[in-house]
Amino acid sequence: MSRQAVILAGGFGTRLRSIYGDIPKPMVPLLGKPVLEHLVDSCLLQGFSNILVLAHHRHEVISSHFGSRIHVHVESEPKGTAGALMDALTKLDDRFLVLYGDTYVDVDLNTLWNTHDRQHADATLFVHPNSHPYDSDLVEMHPDRWVNAIHPYPHPAGSLIRNRVNAALYVMERELLDGFESDQAKPDIAKHLFPNALARGKRLFGYESVEYVKDMGTPERLGKVEADIRNGVTERLSSRSARQAIFLDRDGTLNVEKGLIREPAQIELYDGVADAVKKINQSGLVSVVITNQPIIARGEVTMPGLERIHARLETLLGEHGAYLDRIIACPHHPDSGFENEIPELKFACACRKPETGMVDTAVSDLCIDRTRSWMVGDTTIDMETARRAGLKSILLRTGYAGQDGKFDAEPDYVMADLATAVRFILTGHGELRAKLIPILESLDNRRLLMIGGLSRSGKSTLAQILREQFAQVGRNAHIICLDGWLKPVHERHEGLGVESRFDLDSASRFLRSVLESTIPVTVTLPYYDRKTRTVLPNRMSVTIRPDDILIVEGVLSFLSSELLSLNSMSIFVDVDHNERMIRLHQEYSWRGLKTKEIEQMIASRELDESMLIQRSAERAQFRILNGSSS
Repeated sequence: MSRQAVILAGGFGTRLRSIYGDIPKPMVPLLGKPVLEHLVDSCLLQGFSNILVLAHHRHEVISSHFGSRIHVHVESEPKGTAGALMDALTKLDDRFLVLYGDTYVDVDLNTLWNTHDRQHADATLFVHPNSHPYDSDLVEMHPDRWVNAIHPYPHPAGSLIRNRVNAALYVMERELLDGFESDQAKPDIAKHLFPNALARGKRLFGYESVEYVKDMGTPERLGKVEADIRNGVTERLSSRSARQAIFLDRDGTLNVEKGLIREPAQIELYDGVADAVKKINQSGLVSVVITNQPIIARGEVTMPGLERIHARLETLLGEHGAYLDRIIACPHHPDSGFENEIPELKFACACRKPETGMVDTAVSDLCIDRTRSWMVGDTTIDMETARRAGLKSILLRTGYAGQDGKFDAEPDYVMADLATAVRFILTGHGELRAKLIPILESLDNRRLLMIGGLSRSGKSTLAQILREQFAQVGRNAHIICLDGWLKPVHERHEGLGVESRFDLDSASRFLRSVLESTIPVTVTLPYYDRKTRTVLPNRMSVTIRPDDILIVEGVLSFLSSELLSLNSMSIFVDVDHNERMIRLHQEYSWRGLKTKEIEQMIASRELDESMLIQRSAERAQFRILNGSSS
């Protein structure tokens, strides 16, 4: 049985007329063919063979272009979107899909249709967040996604409504139109038909998806859609393949850490967060917040209260053109004893981080490939969640900055803030991977890679990327940081040279013993805590097999003849001077130094080690520039 698609195509295209002339708005060209043709082709490809186009302005252009591929119903005068459906009522099937002719849609229409069928809804609305919720119709939904209200724009000042936008793509039952009356000359589907239907007790369901739906009614929006198609954004968001996601913690990552958040007004974004989230949106990656909210189980905030808090978060992001694809919160808490606690929420659940339930839900609902996805947060809880869920992890120096002390989980990478992390995920990581391919191809039978460079040049980042690349070809690699052989603070003295601060003889003996072993050896690797400037000698135990790769990174990698004699491949990491100064300021500020102390420390290190380390680059076989995007 054929399925019907109804396309609203009566627009005049006033804002596009200066460029494309007096043609129907849906006939404006998009990548060489009319927008309407993209819609018709998509419908036909997905089995919607009965296509009814509701037209008015220059309708003959549409009829002539498509011929018998579509049926055209001509309005005698513009009647609004709901009015157009009423005008064509006798031509509508019992159930039909509704699309707007000035919208580009890359959506699995059959899944939308089948969801509507399973829910036995009177209408199903495609709902998604967008970059301009302030001038969009917003859909208020119950947790089970049944629609509670439609909030047309403009919205009252100070209103807090979740960024769930009516995307103008629907499945409807024709019975929804029975009994619809409006005193409007041109009644609108979102502003008049749907509120009227809710008032009559009709059931509207919200179908949340990250798939691409965008109107192109202005030259700017048309250009944006074309760019998104060319750049692969629409493809990455489609359901044709698993998506790549960035999972984000909330407090301490997006908004300033203030303990338990009880009121919307407590939400305050870190500088640069909105722009960082906007870059995720523009890339076609999916942004998912996963947050523990035990404050619900404790009875201090209700679920509607949490919705308002998240509405505030989304509103602040929306003011800067950014949005979150999904927010998933765990309301549970395993411990009892709070005055107003909710007993049914007090248990050890599978969703509270570091358990992976929230990640698993997002992976299932949004078709996410976890092997290509990331977790970004400020706590060891987030890092442990990433480890258990199979995500690459980035620890931020904002919020708790990994000092919560809950788990020993090591992050894959450490970044100053969300903006830096997003740049790295979107561009830096891939750029460095590409630069390392020739090095990997030249490794031959050597087991030891030495990575040197100035402080904060990106040595540990390069080491981790190398480890990932070895894992992809089935090789096990271990990162050994020479900072683990730093002498105690009281034995380090500025002005005596960087070599005096390390026990390189011990490091060399350790590496030689491991490399010369013909059997697996279990060793404890020393760990340098940058915050406290202390070495923890027994933090991590690893078993190193005779064919495992050792990646040694540290500022002194090329200054020790003993280390270089171990049949190694050597890589020097360089970085732009200004970029490195920014990183050094961030590092020392995080350690608690004041501005004057930071300047003194940088000046001392420049004299003490910079020239010496730079000269050591002459011993390196490869030199890698770690750019600002990395």
